[in-house]
Amino acid sequence: MLQHALVVAAALAGAVFAAIGIVVRQRATMDVPADQGVSTVMVSTLLRRRLWWAGTAAAVTGYAFQAVALAFGSLLLVAPLLVSALLFALPLSARLAHRRVTRAEWGWAVLLTVALGIFVALARTKPGDYDGAVLPAGLVAGISLLFVAGCAGVAVRFSDWRRAILLAVGVGVLFGVVAALTKLVMHIVTHGNMVKLLASPILYLLIVIGVIATLLQQSAFHAGSLRASVPAMLVLEPVVAVLLGEVLLGEHLAVSKPSAVVLAVVVGAMAAATIALGRDEGAWEDELEASVREASVRADTRRSA
Repeated sequence: MLQHALVVAAALAGAVFAAIGIVVRQRATMDVPADQGVSTVMVSTLLRRRLWWAGTAAAVTGYAFQAVALAFGSLLLVAPLLVSALLFALPLSARLAHRRVTRAEWGWAVLLTVALGIFVALARTKPGDYDGAVLPAGLVAGISLLFVAGCAGVAVRFSDWRRAILLAVGVGVLFGVVAALTKLVMHIVTHGNMVKLLASPILYLLIVIGVIATLLQQSAFHAGSLRASVPAMLVLEPVVAVLLGEVLLGEHLAVSKPSAVVLAVVVGAMAAATIALGRDEGAWEDELEASVREASVRADTRRSA
């Protein structure tokens, strides 16, 4: 029971820092032209800005807590808890945008909180075959990179919500794969075999995919409608992670049939609340980004006059 509580606490701490990272990094490139959302211009802009590095540091801290949670807990338990980042991003984003959280948003936030509470209380998982999943995980990682490359290749042909959705799908898939690879890496670490870890391709795949996912996420933030992209990436990440945890890693829930029915309803409620909050959050961020760009255009006009 204590280990279960510590895993949940670490996952929630990871969600807090992930929320800070998302909100801060989104604001770091608001004045970059929309047509440069997937380009070297955006990357060079990121690397020059302290705000983006601060947001990245928060995101890395969040990932560290997630890794601790996965070291002692199942991917089937930890991954769904990551959607709680919305509960922390919502008030933070509202404060930075100088607006109030609406009643509807509070309602969805309460629903998500209650659903998460029930999920934590009922979800009990059994570990999988992590040693036997290393080679299949490498193959899945390679396939995911090809899939995401295809999404990005199609996305650059568009400049509207379709680009945002395609990039968000890529982000959700990659971060789901990152969660699964992290579970394998932490399994090796907790068993004290650092030589095996350094010799394993999983560690290096994790680093490469993590960097690609982070840059792609920034592009998704900036490529189009956040109302479209935020819900897609927030829902896909835990869905992909849970599927990989069950199919690839062999984890499974150890609950009774009545509890399984309740968990199915709860997960549905979590998905609905996540989509609704992500859509509302994205809409506000879109408005804020538009105002920042408008102010930037006015400033450029004044300087050239």
